[in-house]
Amino acid sequence: MNAKTVLIADDDSAIRTVLTQALSRAGYSVRSTATATALWRWVSEGQGDAVVTDVVLPDENAFDVIPRIKKLRPNLPIIVMSAKNTIMTAITAAERGAYDYLPKPFDLNILVQTVGRAVEQSAKPIAANANPPVESLPIVGRSAAMQEIYRIIARLTQTDLTVMIVGESGTGKELVARALHDYGRRRKGPFVAVNMAAIPRELIESELFGHEKGAFTGATARVAGRFEQAEAGTLFLDEIGDMPLEAQTRLLRVLQQGEYTSVGGNNPIKTNVRIVAATHRDLRQLIAQGQFREDLFFRLNVVPLRLPPLRERTEDIPDLVRHFLVRAAGEGLPRKELTAEAVESLKNYRWPGNIRELENLLRRLVAIEIEDTISTASVLRELSQAPAFPSKEPGANADSTLGEFTENYLTRYFAGFGTALPPGGLYDRILAEMEPPLLRAALAATSGNQLRAADLLGINRNTLRTKLRDRNIRVIKGI
Repeated sequence: MNAKTVLIADDDSAIRTVLTQALSRAGYSVRSTATATALWRWVSEGQGDAVVTDVVLPDENAFDVIPRIKKLRPNLPIIVMSAKNTIMTAITAAERGAYDYLPKPFDLNILVQTVGRAVEQSAKPIAANANPPVESLPIVGRSAAMQEIYRIIARLTQTDLTVMIVGESGTGKELVARALHDYGRRRKGPFVAVNMAAIPRELIESELFGHEKGAFTGATARVAGRFEQAEAGTLFLDEIGDMPLEAQTRLLRVLQQGEYTSVGGNNPIKTNVRIVAATHRDLRQLIAQGQFREDLFFRLNVVPLRLPPLRERTEDIPDLVRHFLVRAAGEGLPRKELTAEAVESLKNYRWPGNIRELENLLRRLVAIEIEDTISTASVLRELSQAPAFPSKEPGANADSTLGEFTENYLTRYFAGFGTALPPGGLYDRILAEMEPPLLRAALAATSGNQLRAADLLGINRNTLRTKLRDRNIRVIKGI
């Protein structure tokens, strides 16, 4: 049996060499080039069973070549690589018909496995949508944790699957819901958001399903509910864990039968909306306590998506700082910047309020600071006045946190790659996620004193220094 051929396009000769060696060892025949012209010629000649290409090539952007390839050979899978790791890169790759998107730097084993899946099954062509504007990214961050989120979002925009977004308050759950809508099939329809925690319990059913004239005291006219307002679009049910049981029963019927009745009404109303739900609460615990319906949970939890708290993605803080400072200036606040040391000091804080707290801090600093450049001292002063919040709900412990991390890691993997187990290395992955916050917490508790932090952790100072270097954690004294 002839070996399958993989076509590689990347202007970096080192990457071409590494990919060629890895794929050759895996049993593939490989042809590599630095240009889009050569890649297009090979594809036009019928060569290749899969394509692996960088986005930026010397003679043409791969996103301009991919639609031509898909038109000529719709079943040829294309795997896109990019060092410009934003959500728009992932979404554009999906919109142009790419089989998958891998941010640079990537794991060679994952790339080889991705090529294997691509070769074994025909890539499903995806209709190309109009390019979304890139000057204002809906979600900011280039960390490994966010890259996984981007890949899943990019795939979900091409479906109408129900999504359950889980994350602490302030992690950007509504931003993700809006991205799923704005870049998805229903973007021409309405996006309607409703916060279950902000509505009196006795009014939730009327809010969601509407009511007829005379349905209750004060109902002087028919009022459309959120389902009717979101028709042909997306309904975002925020803080779904706060929905009362009686409203949960009615919502379950909508999800099961695709219809509902308004409060006081008799005739069923057909509905065509995509449901995206979100919560910061542990729904499984609420189910055990009898506060949330298990059958509704499984209806909503078709595709679970966990948003990491800011303390798990502190490498994104510089990008977030720039983003929020530009936004503040665009809204009329003074144009200012933070020193590099001030930005670094933000990484040692736990951010119980997550991205929302960071944005509020920056707005406050921009408004009250006289100098155009904000110093570390100013940042530390404001952080020292921040109220203390518990980082987890009561009853949480390290065991449950590790269990939640492992479950969400596997869930995200299965959502993106099917049923096959992910590659080994979960132990190192957990250490990589859990160790930096622990080291930062020890440094924060000891005001950056490494000797005291080492004693607190129960390790020697040299070991701490090695870990700080390996985890790229810079020590800023004073926090």
